[in-house]
Amino acid sequence: MSVIVDRGGLDGLIAVLRRRGYTVIGPQIRSRAIVYGELTSGEELAAGVEDVQEGGTYRLRERVDGALFAHTVGHDSVKRFLFPPVLPVWRARRDAGGTLAVEPPPPPPQYAFLGVRPCDLHAVAVQDRVFLGDRYVDGDYEARRRDAFFVAVNCARAGGTCFCTSMGTGPHVTAGYDLALTELLDDGGHRFLVEVGSDRGRDILAELPARPAEPVERRAAREQTERTAGSMGRSLDADGIRELLQDNAEHPRWDDVADRCLSCGNCTLVCPTCFCSTAEDVTDLAGEVATHTRQWDSCFTLGHSYMHGGEVRRSTRSRYRQWMTHKLSTWIDQFGTSGCVGCGRCITWCPRGDRHHRGGRRDPCGRSEGGPRCSRLTRCSARRRPWPVWRRFVARRWPDAPATASSSRARNSCGKATPPTSSSWSVVAPWRSRRGCPAAAT
Repeated sequence: MSVIVDRGGLDGLIAVLRRRGYTVIGPQIRSRAIVYGELTSGEELAAGVEDVQEGGTYRLRERVDGALFAHTVGHDSVKRFLFPPVLPVWRARRDAGGTLAVEPPPPPPQYAFLGVRPCDLHAVAVQDRVFLGDRYVDGDYEARRRDAFFVAVNCARAGGTCFCTSMGTGPHVTAGYDLALTELLDDGGHRFLVEVGSDRGRDILAELPARPAEPVERRAAREQTERTAGSMGRSLDADGIRELLQDNAEHPRWDDVADRCLSCGNCTLVCPTCFCSTAEDVTDLAGEVATHTRQWDSCFTLGHSYMHGGEVRRSTRSRYRQWMTHKLSTWIDQFGTSGCVGCGRCITWCPRGDRHHRGGRRDPCGRSEGGPRCSRLTRCSARRRPWPVWRRFVARRWPDAPATASSSRARNSCGKATPPTSSSWSVVAPWRSRRGCPAAAT
């Protein structure tokens, strides 16, 4: 069943959900990005904007049609509400008599998510498998997920880094929703075609002013989704990728990618399916209150693989390989599905614009970044690779110490020695200087 709800009906939807006790979460504009936040009316939605995304690039630009869902996904996702970045698990308090009392965390709110994209709905299903689909169930996730209400939105346009069609997760929502919206903007006005996905959704829709959708409107919604599917910014050939990654654990490609990777962990933090976490215990100075919290972690941090005796994955190469092979290969063995939903966040929010795709761009040395490895040394000035941390520390601690021109590390990749100088900036990051390096001119 599909019906038409006008622009004012969206305000009515938010009001009905709030009356039923839901905390309504939807896309808003904050700090020049699309993020999820609490909504009290439709006026707080990110209206009249669309996003421009490429590898390592994100910005918003205005639209004149007032569309509410012309943007795609930002760095934020509903994972932040179902699997919080910081979660107090328990707090223990000792009174004057020495008796310990353990305080459980307060119950989570009942969430209603508005404007969730198909790829993010698939990400929720993936995390359901992780946290609920085994014999060990995460109690907090179960409490947050149990009564969550999802109002999905079919994508009207694809972002520059989207590849959901390659992963079979979009751009049309297929499951996991209570209501699904398709925004229509044409001569018929600003309205939404609404599809029902659950009994709860049908009950909510019954309280809204709606009319049956005309055949021309259903066709317009279908054609809009088909256009989006045909305009993906990226693509990924996922056929046989599980075996491909498992059979090439020592391929030199890992070195090529690790040479560019900053090991910053951005990709894991914005990923809607990553679930790595760590635990932290904190006590106050008086020794009367102790708190145990769970926090997001990343497999790109050195301490994530720490075991007795040291870290297992000490190189960027090993950490990148762990992330990639788990996401696209061993995740299938572990959970029966890929850990990637094709949202493209790991490409957009990677400072180097790397991750799954290279896109045939050319690096500063003129070589195709998707092709043979650049013959220059890794610390090419055009790549702007910083000095190691210990060298930056020495330079800041003793700013008058000149760079040693005879040292191999004081030469750029073209073999030209950097001139000795007392400038702390030149000592800290000589490779950021484009002076005198022919690679910088390419």
